[in-house]
Amino acid sequence: MITIAGLAAALASCSDKTAKNEDFKYLVDEFADLKIMRYQVPGWNELSLQQKEYIYHLAEAAKYGRDIIWMQNCKHNLEIRKVLENILENYTGDKTIEDWKGFETYAKRVFFSNGIHHHYAEDKFIPECSKEYFEEVMASVGEADRCAGLIAVIYDPAVLPQRKSTDKTGDIVAESAVNFYEGVTRAEVEKFYADMTDPSDKTPVSYGLNSRVVKGADGVIYEDVYKVGGLYGPALEKICSELEKAAAVAENQTQKDYIADLVNYYRTGDLKLWDEYNIKWVNDTLGTVDFVNGFVEDYNAPLGRKATWEGLVNFKDSEASKRAELISESAQWFEDHSPVDARFKKKEVKGVTAKGINVAVLAGDCYPAAPIGINLPNADWIRREHGSKSVTIANITSAYGKAAQESPRNMLSEFAWSEEEIAFEKKYGDLTNDLHTDLHECLGHGSGQLLPGTSPNALGEYSSTLEETRADLFGLYYLADPKLVELGILPDGEAYKAQYSSYIRNGIFTQFTRIELGKKNTEAHMQNRKLIADWCYDKGLAGNVIEKKVRDGKTYFVVNDHEALRGLFAELLAEIQRIKSEGDFEAGKALVEKYAVNIDPELHKEVKERYEALGLRPYGGFINPEIVPVEKNGEIVDYEIVYNDDYLGQMLHYGRKYATL
Repeated sequence: MITIAGLAAALASCSDKTAKNEDFKYLVDEFADLKIMRYQVPGWNELSLQQKEYIYHLAEAAKYGRDIIWMQNCKHNLEIRKVLENILENYTGDKTIEDWKGFETYAKRVFFSNGIHHHYAEDKFIPECSKEYFEEVMASVGEADRCAGLIAVIYDPAVLPQRKSTDKTGDIVAESAVNFYEGVTRAEVEKFYADMTDPSDKTPVSYGLNSRVVKGADGVIYEDVYKVGGLYGPALEKICSELEKAAAVAENQTQKDYIADLVNYYRTGDLKLWDEYNIKWVNDTLGTVDFVNGFVEDYNAPLGRKATWEGLVNFKDSEASKRAELISESAQWFEDHSPVDARFKKKEVKGVTAKGINVAVLAGDCYPAAPIGINLPNADWIRREHGSKSVTIANITSAYGKAAQESPRNMLSEFAWSEEEIAFEKKYGDLTNDLHTDLHECLGHGSGQLLPGTSPNALGEYSSTLEETRADLFGLYYLADPKLVELGILPDGEAYKAQYSSYIRNGIFTQFTRIELGKKNTEAHMQNRKLIADWCYDKGLAGNVIEKKVRDGKTYFVVNDHEALRGLFAELLAEIQRIKSEGDFEAGKALVEKYAVNIDPELHKEVKERYEALGLRPYGGFINPEIVPVEKNGEIVDYEIVYNDDYLGQMLHYGRKYATL
């Protein structure tokens, strides 16, 4: 907490004093394959003091979960982070030499990924300084005793090589570095959960979402549950304390009620309470302020069952919400006209709400790498019976675009085939990209239904990729529908072509700037895009729907027939929905393994070389602004947003203030 005078000093220390400053710089740092950006929080000053206080405590609750995601990603991560923090704060040696620069870059990468594995590719990365230098620096700050246990984890490429194993010939549970399992095999985990699951339950509990499965010394397998008094208890206790403070200043009684449910869930670990919380949360559509707090997404989990910690606090952006609200109001029309089998359609779409938001804080698995859209809750039966909330994150999307404009070079001019294509995408690209996100989050994830008796976990390790594929296809199919022009969302019936061209170009080619040569495509969203683009290229060969062209030794992918491409999207969407609705594991596996995993080595080499010549960074993430209480005469009279541009400074500050484990 600071006084008015203290706030003035804090603001003066920042490179940008207010969100209205025209000189606000979005891009603040670049290293390895990463760029660090800032985002603004428009509309903050229009919030009431009560709403600001509500956001402040929700933000504190989100940030207190930071240590959890580090521990979940790999059991050694937190110890390594503490060593890095010690060195960065206390090392007094020469910081101008290349070894130090290599060490500092490694530290920045670890902070960005919430651990020692790449946040997207999931492979372990190795420091660019020598092992001997790393040991020397550790010893100089009193960390010599930890060397023997950590150096092999950090430097040996054979030790914990992947956060989530992609070797489908091995045991993906035993061979993954994630800290969701200890001493158990895939077969043992699947049997453990099969024994406690009733496939006929119409409201199935998401067993395993908030626990670590361990085989004890006696050979008995049990769950170590995340709860106060259990695994990650100290962090959850701090989270509960801040949530209770938030509830005291919530906007309405509904918010108070579901925060109480969330706190009870954290104190007991009872997943039925998690469901009760989600039902109340999804039905709260009146409040301006909203949040995500919990063990939510299963992208990092080998079997798609365990959820990572994430937090995000936001408030409604009225202007950005108009498009999403138009879409959600027509949700039943979109469901009825979807090109999938009638058996898989919802007869009554319930509770689909959508809005544009501005985030005030990112945390856990949403920090520093942030989503641009979210659709929750994830439980299919809650979506079916109670609906879902969909958001497009306006200020994050804006920050990505503004940061890109600060770079003199861009992907479009290098990889688009013609000046006409470039001009068309400049005209319609931002609109259709945002609209695709809206359709993906608002309708795609919330569409369709499982057949009776189909387990929500039936697709196993392929579930995340196939679900993202389904949502993307839903959005792509409807982008070209005249309904969007009728609703006034698109200006004309040609605009959608900008997204079709850019999506294929990215999915089939340019997204692989993000992956090291020789590596496979492993991340769920990247797999989804490759699956769609490669499948459509393959199926459209006879009609030359998508054409591979070469000019001056450079490869391009050009959409020749956008209407035919829409037909292919419809065909694939129908099949993906069938796979999900019926739980057809083998069909889903076949699609992913054929189209989503392996990268053409010659194309990969070419795209990497062309991209590197541009001097761009393929991945981006954000530092948070600070929410600072302002005190006058012993009372808090306001909460100010203070922007900063010190990436390592924020990481070290978070390490000091929010360390709980």
